[in-house]
Amino acid sequence: MCSKSGASVSNLNWVDMDAWLKEFVEFLPTGSNYYLLLLLIAFSESLPMIGLMVPGSTLIVLAGFLAFHSKGLFLPILFCTAFGALLGDLLSYWLGGHFGSKMLTLKSFRKHRRLIQQSERFFCDHGGKSIFFARFLGPIRGITPFIAGLSRMAGRPFCIYALISSILWGISYPGLGYLGGASWKQAESLSTRFGLLILLALVISIIHYWLRRSLKLSGRDNHGD
Repeated sequence: MCSKSGASVSNLNWVDMDAWLKEFVEFLPTGSNYYLLLLLIAFSESLPMIGLMVPGSTLIVLAGFLAFHSKGLFLPILFCTAFGALLGDLLSYWLGGHFGSKMLTLKSFRKHRRLIQQSERFFCDHGGKSIFFARFLGPIRGITPFIAGLSRMAGRPFCIYALISSILWGISYPGLGYLGGASWKQAESLSTRFGLLILLALVISIIHYWLRRSLKLSGRDNHGD
């Protein structure tokens, strides 16, 4: 049976899909409620601590995969996921700026103190670029905007980095699922390769940062001599 939001997914080959994903698909709503759900998933994954419990990236790749099989329209899926991601980043930044110190004393934050410290070092080392890369790095996705707000990062550059990364995330993750629409294993394989590319770009950025820092320190030492 088909609906306005797309065809039923009952004809999909479930062999290569995890059991929890199968159950998730079976309970998906239709129409505007489906797009709203995707927006909320992207939004929730962008929030500090809450994002650690939401497998948002996997679910958004799944949405692209299902779009290939006529579950939902591809362009509304891109818009809703990108918009939800941006709203989540903005709220996380706002929470950090207004309630960051108090929230750090909460049990859920103290439980993940090491992850918060890693996110803080990542932000201190890379500044605005950390907002971009964190969008594609699951564990620190929702924490880094929070740290940016807590650190009083200027709003305008934060919004620019958040907007660009949210748009790219909202295009790439559903796009990976759509491109791998022939089978779920193929979609997962594309997601893994994309993650490795992001990791490679991050490593190159870190190497560039340390080389530039080393050259600056060397220049200061030579100037002092």
